[in-house]
Amino acid sequence: PVPAGLPGDPDPEDAVSDDSSRHGGRVRGFPHERGNWATHVYLPYVAQEEFLELLELLVSHARTYVPSLAAMEEFHLSLSQCVVLRYHWIEPFVRSLRERLAAFHRFFCVADQVKVYTNQNKTRTFVGLEVSAGHFQLLELVSEVDGVLEEFDLPTFYKDPSFHISLAWCVGDLSGRLEGQCLRELQDIVDGFEESAFLLRIPWEQIRCKSGNKYFSFPLR
Repeated sequence: PVPAGLPGDPDPEDAVSDDSSRHGGRVRGFPHERGNWATHVYLPYVAQEEFLELLELLVSHARTYVPSLAAMEEFHLSLSQCVVLRYHWIEPFVRSLRERLAAFHRFFCVADQVKVYTNQNKTRTFVGLEVSAGHFQLLELVSEVDGVLEEFDLPTFYKDPSFHISLAWCVGDLSGRLEGQCLRELQDIVDGFEESAFLLRIPWEQIRCKSGNKYFSFPLR
């Protein structure tokens, strides 16, 4: 499963009214309370032109099965679930993250396996690229992020996670339409895309934490 709240979701500090029509029909993973900040730790990915060309091919084809599918506007690989921080916890949380992540070096992942996901409460479906190489470094990062979450008595990341970059999403559980034949055809598009082996070998240079409308960056060495 993927986090119910992701970068690009409405910020909990922005609106107390939870009108799903304002954000594409998406439903919060937890109710808004003033002073609670939705927080997420992730690796940001800045898409190159070739990646966006591949994305367009994949989304256009997938829409023949699910017309409501929408391409993501920002891309990332999650290192935590979306958790709730009280405002006064943000500074010590970020400080602890910075200390634990300071020793990590830059590294590469290969994300080239098309996979379909739903969030925990089955309100959204995603098409993503799953990591096929680079798990060891990602698990090391998750271990340190989990250590910080445990300090604040917050939920840790999923056991045996499927690390991936989400490409597109739709409201509801439409995984049945996207899996099987559609998934095989999407994988064929990825495998046949010019220079996909180079394109999908992704360098990670920083970790980011988003808490409400605040962003914190942790450069890798």
